[in-house]
Amino acid sequence: MRLLILGGTEFVGRAVAAEGLARGWDVTVFHRGRHQPPPGVKALHGDRTVVPDGLAALHDSAEEWDVVVDTWSAAPTAVRDTATLLEERAGRYVYVSSRSVYAWPPVPEMREDGPLVEAAQDDWSDVPYAQAKRGGELAAASVFGPTRTLLARAGLILGPWENIGRLPWWLNRVARGGPVLAPGPRDLPLQYIDVRDLAGWLLDAAEAGLSGPYDLVSPPGHTTMQELLEACVRATGSDAELRWTEPRKILDAGIEPWTDLPVWLPPGDLHDAMHGADVTKALEAGLRCRPVAGTVTDTWAWLTALGGRAPHRPDRTPVGLSPDVEAKVLGGGDD
Repeated sequence: MRLLILGGTEFVGRAVAAEGLARGWDVTVFHRGRHQPPPGVKALHGDRTVVPDGLAALHDSAEEWDVVVDTWSAAPTAVRDTATLLEERAGRYVYVSSRSVYAWPPVPEMREDGPLVEAAQDDWSDVPYAQAKRGGELAAASVFGPTRTLLARAGLILGPWENIGRLPWWLNRVARGGPVLAPGPRDLPLQYIDVRDLAGWLLDAAEAGLSGPYDLVSPPGHTTMQELLEACVRATGSDAELRWTEPRKILDAGIEPWTDLPVWLPPGDLHDAMHGADVTKALEAGLRCRPVAGTVTDTWAWLTALGGRAPHRPDRTPVGLSPDVEAKVLGGGDD
């Protein structure tokens, strides 16, 4: 199989490249040259933003591909222009979208047929993430057609190569030891997908000729907040003491869910929207999710190899709780 990844040097794109190489596929990455691609791939350099001749390397290449994987998350124009260039030179277009494309408020047990946000227009103005992703979906399908386009609506993505900082922050915080503010309730269910499980499913699905939208995240209740943080303690070998704290106390302290305390959302509509997806369709199409301990342990191994400092996307706000705020909340007693 011949695979082209638009990106391919960071997080999801890198995981897809690694998976393709492990299968013995012929892998090409098209990227801006800011990061080293995985050894063993062919590299084409270019820029999908509004740069003259930014797609020249793709245009001038004589290669054809069985599968294109695109992780773009900004203006849909980039998806449209690249797909148009590749439409006669590629078999299938896999667009890595997001479950953020579903409209608010969410319907119970959200599935692929749920209501969607309005798509962003095909221009380079700043657009919200959800609208940009929905616009990217429509752009890909408008060029490759519905039967040759796979829309992978991923939920929370964790694992090695993460450049958002969510699991790396928890691992580094737990590794420092001492009392750790652990947001409750302990049995709060979490849904996420390991980036390697995502990559494997994408290539399996593309090879099988699947098309249309699929929600890609672990089954409901795959793990809990307690299991995740206890896995961090075990992986790091830390003497950290998890101080479980009820949500109201955390919120009253002005702590922001998801950003100050990554991954965590208090019980309620937002939590249910993020961690309550019905992923029957993906499971029936072969999605398999490894245990949380494997994700945490492997991410810690990758992180320690980098000296504990994970890469960070410049277009994303850094996550994590300040030590002063944590100490102040913990100083008031735990629940």
